[in-house]
Amino acid sequence: MPRTSTSGKRYHLITLGCAKNVVDSSSMAQLLDEAGYEAVDRPARADVLIVNTCGFIEAARQESLQALRELAARKKKGQLLIAAGCLAQRWGGRLVEEVPGIDGVIGTRRWMDILEFIERLRGRMAPDPLFHIPEDGPIRPEDRGVLRAAVQGVSAYLKIADGCRRPCAFCAIPIIKGPAVSRPPEAIWAEARCLVDQGVRELILIAQDTTDYGHDLGIRDGLPLLIEGLVQRVPEVKWIRIMYAYPGAVSDRLIEVMASHPQVVHYLDLPLQHGHPAVLRRMRRPANIEWVYRTVEKLRRAMPDIAIRTTFIVGYPGETEEEFEALLQFIRDLEFDRVGCFTYSYEPETLSAQQPGHLPEEVKRERYERLMAAQQPISLRKNQALVGKTLEVLIEGAGDGLSVGRTYRDAPEIDGLVLVEGEWPVGQFLSVRITGAMTYDLVGVVETSSAHAGTLFASPGSLERSNYKVPRRAFGDG
Repeated sequence: MPRTSTSGKRYHLITLGCAKNVVDSSSMAQLLDEAGYEAVDRPARADVLIVNTCGFIEAARQESLQALRELAARKKKGQLLIAAGCLAQRWGGRLVEEVPGIDGVIGTRRWMDILEFIERLRGRMAPDPLFHIPEDGPIRPEDRGVLRAAVQGVSAYLKIADGCRRPCAFCAIPIIKGPAVSRPPEAIWAEARCLVDQGVRELILIAQDTTDYGHDLGIRDGLPLLIEGLVQRVPEVKWIRIMYAYPGAVSDRLIEVMASHPQVVHYLDLPLQHGHPAVLRRMRRPANIEWVYRTVEKLRRAMPDIAIRTTFIVGYPGETEEEFEALLQFIRDLEFDRVGCFTYSYEPETLSAQQPGHLPEEVKRERYERLMAAQQPISLRKNQALVGKTLEVLIEGAGDGLSVGRTYRDAPEIDGLVLVEGEWPVGQFLSVRITGAMTYDLVGVVETSSAHAGTLFASPGSLERSNYKVPRRAFGDG
């Protein structure tokens, strides 16, 4: 049977999981493209099939296994199937047992070796799977000259660090990724310059913990320094957004930098995970609830229009009804703008797996529903307060007489959307008067002067999308 392509250099890459995985996939794709490979949309046309897997929680693992099994079932003679990413790192040989047909397994810590790994697979003398999974040590910052960013429209996720040193009892990320490794600030600033030169208008800073940036480099309170360097080097960037801040690490200096520079959007993603100190101590998370109240007050005093996003885990081992009720009151007290909620996921190898008091799934689900019900009126009330105001909206899609976009209050895929009357060019920032509010989303009309004055920054390819598919909001988010 002939090979899938005469050149042997076509690849099909599937990415699962978080934005950090999207960046790793983008970097692998850049390496492949520079080596003469061609990306193809259909697996049947590819010589190399790659699934960048997620192994964070059980639902993500099952999604990764399903994707691999579907490709393995349709794999043709001569095709290579590679499992990459977090599940590959975490499971190693077990992954091959679960999915016969996998040719190679490359861990998330060595994504940059994808070209050499493909050549090893092609040169093997026997059909046995090959593995490239370092078990110890941090992810070394070997970028191989490619951007550590993923561009989506005029927005880009920019990875500033990898790995994590936090001791959260429920989290397998340190097991998968290893200790925290910050990228040199000069490299990040240079990449930001490159991205903005290419037309990127929003830089979304991501890491397992952005507020820990620079600790391993000996830089104290490194995130404000990094952001100030970005503002100096790419002053024309429209939005800089901070994701994945850590409780207790949001410094006064960071708040000052956010409030002082118009490029830094008044938005902060601060996953708190719970609102009762006893649960937080079992989670091995910061348990100083008073710090949270004080810090939220500081943020809102410095930036009255700030949107604060957080996430919570319900049904953690040993969580009592009293502790859960305290979490609900915590949410009512602080009135977060955005709340994501997840039921506790049993994770082998983590400390939480050994803790007593694991709760039935029906209890977890009931608490999830109660928490979301408590947050919904808060979200609706905050959105209703925006009716009549004019907000700048980044248009991300258009079709059927409507456009869809985001305000500074909304991170891609996980937060709300603005439905705008009329079809407007993708990549444009427009002044939109808010005319209606729903629990999570807004409705508005473009101000006439904005329509004439707006500047287009979208790439030609993005403008060809005549029918826009609304991004999938992450499960449990509100």
